[in-house]
Amino acid sequence: MDQLPINLTVRGRKVVVVGAGIVAARKAELALRAGAEVFVVAPELDDEFLPLVEHARFRHRSRQAEPQDFAGALLAYVATGEATEDLRVRDLARAAGALVNLPDQPELCDFASPAILERAPLMLTVSSAGTSPMLTRLIREQLEGSIPATFGDLARFLGAIRDEVAAEIPAPDARRHFFERLLESPVADLVLAGDEPGARRLLAQELAAAADPSRPVIGEVYLVGGGPGDPDLLTFRAMRLLQRADVVVYDRLIGSPILNLVRRDAERIYVGKRMGDHELPQEEISQLLVTLARQGKRVLRLKGGDPFIFGRGGEEIELLADEGIPFQVVPGITAAAACAAYAGIPLTHRDHAQSCIFVTGHAKNGRPDLDWATLLQPHQTVAVYMGLAMLPALTEDFIAHGADPTTPVAIVDNGTRPNQRVITGTIADIAARAAEAGLKGPSMILIGSVVTLRDKLAWFRPDSGHSVDRQSGRIA
Repeated sequence: MDQLPINLTVRGRKVVVVGAGIVAARKAELALRAGAEVFVVAPELDDEFLPLVEHARFRHRSRQAEPQDFAGALLAYVATGEATEDLRVRDLARAAGALVNLPDQPELCDFASPAILERAPLMLTVSSAGTSPMLTRLIREQLEGSIPATFGDLARFLGAIRDEVAAEIPAPDARRHFFERLLESPVADLVLAGDEPGARRLLAQELAAAADPSRPVIGEVYLVGGGPGDPDLLTFRAMRLLQRADVVVYDRLIGSPILNLVRRDAERIYVGKRMGDHELPQEEISQLLVTLARQGKRVLRLKGGDPFIFGRGGEEIELLADEGIPFQVVPGITAAAACAAYAGIPLTHRDHAQSCIFVTGHAKNGRPDLDWATLLQPHQTVAVYMGLAMLPALTEDFIAHGADPTTPVAIVDNGTRPNQRVITGTIADIAARAAEAGLKGPSMILIGSVVTLRDKLAWFRPDSGHSVDRQSGRIA
């Protein structure tokens, strides 16, 4: 994040605009709408200023900018149209302690002016830190069609009932949960439809039920698949719940790009596991979810990939079901599908594989006991989860049970992430190649002739600085 996003209160404060053209006029108009005392400095004003000059908070000085013009100013917009004069005025404003903006010159600015979508009192802003105003305007235009004008009415309604709700529901967490439910309830629908009296009547009923002390306080658990690592691959539902949860219980495979999407004030509890280094036993993780939910919290259990594919999600919600804790499951894109796609390796293909089987390369006590007769079928792709540490033994077992040593193999390390690496080889040599490359995981191992399609279909270019030799599969 290159800039700190804030909304400044400028009502009654001095804002200086230096310039006479349309850009300067727009900045002056915006500052007046926000309640500022606007001081414009320019020898002459263009016609764009005509609607503003009679405003009670508008002042104009017909001359070049001087140091005293910026005394007491909070902000200064500099748009003279002349590069040398812009720099001179910027230095004057900064010397007086004002924050300075030079439109379309982000490298010279103290702050950027975002594109604004207003649904008063609700205001949304989109900023590119000054690098691409056209892009921010495009995004604002797209938001215009998706956010109804009546959202402003809903914002005013919610603000008007805050004290009433606080009096009935004094506990902060319970009150926040009430407002979250309210936003998805018929109360909000009535406000958006323009029926505020009806919304008020229904609100009274909702408050009476929420304030009933005899109602047991039980939270809810969201078992959410976080996907393979790229936050763009999260589902819409997962994104919504990341913002709703009071506490997030997360694994080692969940990286910071996804954790950064969690609500800022949510508690975060790390329960990740590495081979031979279990931060928290599985049974204790399951019990932790129950304990947190019984405290009335909304608990988001965030797991890499899909929670029901080698994620032990079923074990965790079994205990929730036994304890009567409400829960819901949000599937995620599993690592096999995502890593294969980002490596340019189809899991199935009419000319190569008509089936695909998922197996784990790590069992509770080490070496897995696999069904080799099922695995070693022609025209089939085998996707191996958690197999990197056991790779030498795993490939030995494949060959010992009759697999062709020349069968193509790919290892997708940190798939879908900026540091993704792909190593290709055969069952006979892939373990040595992985050791040479120093792969650390998490990794997905793909076995089958579909791997040969990578040379033709690879599309993802991670920005880690690594490249892959298409002949050898070795890291360059």
